[in-house]
Amino acid sequence: MRHLLLVTPLLALLVSTTVHAAEKSGWPSVSLEKVMSGLKEPTTITHAGDGSGRLFILERKGTIRIFKDGKLLPKPFLDIRKRVRSFGSEQGLLGLAFPPDFAKNGRFYVNYTRTKGVGDTYVSRFMMTGDREVANPGSEEVLLTIRQPYSNHNGGQLAFGPDGYLYIGTGDGGSGGDPQGNGQNLKTFLGKMLRIDPESSTKGYKNPKGNPFGNEIWAYGIRNAWRFSFDRATGDLFIGDVGQNEWEEIDFQPKTSRGGENYGWNVMEGNHCFRKESCEKKGLTLPVAEYATASPDCSVTGGYVYRGKEFPQLAGIYLYGDFCSGRIRGLRKSGDVWESKVLLEKKISISTFGEDEAGNIYLADYETGDIYRVVGR
Repeated sequence: MRHLLLVTPLLALLVSTTVHAAEKSGWPSVSLEKVMSGLKEPTTITHAGDGSGRLFILERKGTIRIFKDGKLLPKPFLDIRKRVRSFGSEQGLLGLAFPPDFAKNGRFYVNYTRTKGVGDTYVSRFMMTGDREVANPGSEEVLLTIRQPYSNHNGGQLAFGPDGYLYIGTGDGGSGGDPQGNGQNLKTFLGKMLRIDPESSTKGYKNPKGNPFGNEIWAYGIRNAWRFSFDRATGDLFIGDVGQNEWEEIDFQPKTSRGGENYGWNVMEGNHCFRKESCEKKGLTLPVAEYATASPDCSVTGGYVYRGKEFPQLAGIYLYGDFCSGRIRGLRKSGDVWESKVLLEKKISISTFGEDEAGNIYLADYETGDIYRVVGR
């Protein structure tokens, strides 16, 4: 995520060239329905997959809240504020994932920046208490740590893939332009998509045998994988990768992938060579969509493919947004061509999308703390 204080957008086209082709096709309209208020700097919306119908919302400074039966519960599900470093605008409690067997084993995983150094990344496992609405903050088992050289570009997303493994999105370490070259460096976890197996053991984790580099790294060449998601119907992976100062991008990995993709950063930004007139593109996996970082747009927020039943007109459309402009875009594949279109313009600060157990899609306004449901029209 890149906030307003961290970037001065360059003037360029507001949308990618694919939008013009998409405008000739029939696209649905969307609107937003406010479902809750009262949160502080929400960073993640997700569900537990346990049949409870609950939504779990992360607040950046270190609390997890539960939305249940139309109400925001007053007591946090988890409170680790004393451990979380939330300096600036990109640190804090950033990711939450529940494994497929959460209802049976009571384990779940969080990603946050800890109060050490400039705020190193911690991926930890926690356990439930006897009360299903409250987790045990004393049960933390730190699984993985990543030293952060700067305070921004911490990634933060966690998600269990269709293979049952935990995927972790990381940033390139921060500053600007990837000064340490972490995106292309396979000796660091920065600027990567990681894949681990934490559920086959009650202690620690294992590296899946199919990982392409024999360690935790699944894919690389990423600037800041702030939000990514799996299509619950197909298992395909969509990654919203925040651009430097010219192009925002959506990367795509089919379920059939064996990993090892190089998404290009910092050789390229979007479909364009970064700071050079030409560059070597061989071996790179280029984005399926991009749009220019031009005011009022500034930072892509990756979303979800709609697979709910209530709004069939949205079926199969990947919905994503921009933090600064509040624009919601749709992305779909027509034959061999990916099409994208702005579906809604609303002045909100979209920090995250999420989905519930039924496949409804939600988004958070970071500034107001409001949560909205996306409605098809």
